[in-house]
Amino acid sequence: MQRKYVLFIILILLSFVAFRIFIVDSYSSKEEKYSLISNEKSTYVGDQSCKECHKAEHKEWKESHHFMSMLPPSEKTVKGNFDNITHIADGVTSRFFKKGNKYFINTEGEDGKNHDYEVKYIFGFTPLQQYLVEFPGGRLQVPRVSWDTKQKKWFNQYAKQTVSSHDWLHWTGNSQNWNTMCASCHSTNLQKKYDDKTNTYKTSYSVINVSCESCHGAGKEHSDYIKNEDYKDGNKIKGSFLKLIKNGNQLEQINTCAPCHARASEISNNHIRSNEIMDNYIPQIPDTENFFADGQIDDEDYIYTSFLQSKMFSKGVKCSNCHNPHSTKLKKIDNQTCLQCHNPQKYNLPTHTFHPVGSQSALCVSCHMPGKIYMGNDLRHDHSFRVPRPDLSEKYGTPNACSSCHQEKSNKYLADAIVKWYGPKRKYHFSDDLIPGSQLDSKSEAHLIKLIENSQTPDIIKATAAFYLGNIQTEPSLNILLKSLKNKDAQVRYRSLRSLSNFEPRSWINQVGYLLSDKVRAVRIAAADLYITIPQEQIPSQHKDAFVAAHKELKKYLHYQTDFSVGNVMLADYYLKLKDYGNAVNYYEKGLKKDSQMNYALLNLSTTYNLQGNNEQALKSLERALKNDSKNARIYYNMALLYNEMSNQPEAEKAFAKAVALKSDNPRVYYNYGLLLIQSKKFKEAEVVLNKGIAINPSAPELYYALTFLYIQTNDTTKAQKAVLQLKQLDPNNPEYQGLFKNMGVY
Repeated sequence: MQRKYVLFIILILLSFVAFRIFIVDSYSSKEEKYSLISNEKSTYVGDQSCKECHKAEHKEWKESHHFMSMLPPSEKTVKGNFDNITHIADGVTSRFFKKGNKYFINTEGEDGKNHDYEVKYIFGFTPLQQYLVEFPGGRLQVPRVSWDTKQKKWFNQYAKQTVSSHDWLHWTGNSQNWNTMCASCHSTNLQKKYDDKTNTYKTSYSVINVSCESCHGAGKEHSDYIKNEDYKDGNKIKGSFLKLIKNGNQLEQINTCAPCHARASEISNNHIRSNEIMDNYIPQIPDTENFFADGQIDDEDYIYTSFLQSKMFSKGVKCSNCHNPHSTKLKKIDNQTCLQCHNPQKYNLPTHTFHPVGSQSALCVSCHMPGKIYMGNDLRHDHSFRVPRPDLSEKYGTPNACSSCHQEKSNKYLADAIVKWYGPKRKYHFSDDLIPGSQLDSKSEAHLIKLIENSQTPDIIKATAAFYLGNIQTEPSLNILLKSLKNKDAQVRYRSLRSLSNFEPRSWINQVGYLLSDKVRAVRIAAADLYITIPQEQIPSQHKDAFVAAHKELKKYLHYQTDFSVGNVMLADYYLKLKDYGNAVNYYEKGLKKDSQMNYALLNLSTTYNLQGNNEQALKSLERALKNDSKNARIYYNMALLYNEMSNQPEAEKAFAKAVALKSDNPRVYYNYGLLLIQSKKFKEAEVVLNKGIAINPSAPELYYALTFLYIQTNDTTKAQKAVLQLKQLDPNNPEYQGLFKNMGVY
């Protein structure tokens, strides 16, 4: 088996949370004096400039979560008990105390020993409050221990988990870094200013917390205009130089809220003034990495992606229909929020709820907005506003609101109750196709194509279907992805481009070229990421200038992500595609320094070393991966290929055998192992391995090809004829098999 060892390159195209947050000496209050901090387009002036004309709104804001998003510690702002209190949990002892007016936490540091850490800022308000600690290099970190403001006690996030001081999840590590994970959503006009060469920050903001200008934009131009004689004379300008105006349209408002109420990655600090969110952010889609298969919330997904799935969004509902944007509270209590639009004589009665009037179970949110607890004690409600479907739970194992209360009842029992109350027919919901589509089996493609072609499917679900289709590399999938490049929704175009990376460039090169000039920045970036895999001389002349411009945007985007562990891997993948192996190794190692558990980075690092001809380092990378996960069949498969290239056949066989023992579902494991055994004339063992592979992957033609070759070697004509007929049935037009078909008399 003289095959060049090249591991499958995992292209990390993740959107990670950019829940972001830095450093000003005073906070928004009547005592604060603001210095003007300018950006490219305008100047931030602080909430005091708004207060004179907007007293009621300012008063509401001062009592809101936005105001308390981040502030200096004081008797007024600190909610936690710092009266020399000791908290012991998960192997760590922490003590909370004061020295004069300063607040301190004694807890485990990055060296595994306890140290005193001064609290520089409070972070949040209720139901929990966190505290920020300053580290060298401009970093602020969020300790694991938080204060429960309702139960008035200290508690650990990631409860009952022992987190090593060297782990990425440790509070001193990258995952709990304020600059990267929290900053931009807790302060106004946050400028991250990360230097990846020195791994340091010079983060700044205009206002310490989420102030008026976070939503309405820099205010000096507006403030000056209001004082102008033209305004006083009635010569008013629409919008008055604000980004978000009173009674703005649905998308203007939602896309103002979305950057902080979505799981999303920020493209750049250089924001484009746009009503299209994907000019500045890439929101997560409801795929099974962070959501349940039907699109319900699972991991910490916030609100935006859920809301885009809802009928409410399709009907024009916006955030301020339910929420007061200044106090952040609901405008009405309980069912009154929903009954603004929904007929109380139909929906607020036991004939609809089948639960006692006034009970918790009769609340609309209990059935249509089930909640989940994040960060230890923070209950957040799903904003997809869906009808409970225990029938889907019974069939696929997805959650439903009914079982949240009736945990002792089976999904079959709950589904029967729905039939009894509402009849046997369920109104079609996209989850009827999204769930089977997400399973990526032989039946998935039809469900996914149906979702994309159905005009009633929410765009965010069409984008998710396009994402899944990237794993189904067939002609129908390719055709629907190419068609989706013309979809009016930027997220659909973006996800379609990402999925096309799994198809041959010749199949998409002409259609993708036009999206290098797309009006939306994220789409241009995704198109450029495809085009960098094409040799320069093959780029169509009409797209060369657009490619150069989009390529610059791609590179800036990737460099902007490098303060985050995965961001370094994304940039390393970029350099690997460009065959710039030195930079690829550099950024894989930088990412692994921030998070040593990233096995996909170690696999790609091994690939890079191999392409450099440095197989010893390639092997060491795989050995590092095994220390993280000794039961990962993929690592053993890659090791087997590498050992074979290094002419170490005994170790190659051991690694292949381990991958098989771990029940790898990759047909190439069985194919390559089988060929290696045939080469060693271990024909019986090869036959067992290849048949094991066929049992797991009965539609993998290469396994029948290897089996045919085995039987030819052993002169078993009958079995060879049977295997080649199966190969002909599965892959009749493959040019690599035509000679075999001819020699075996199969036409």
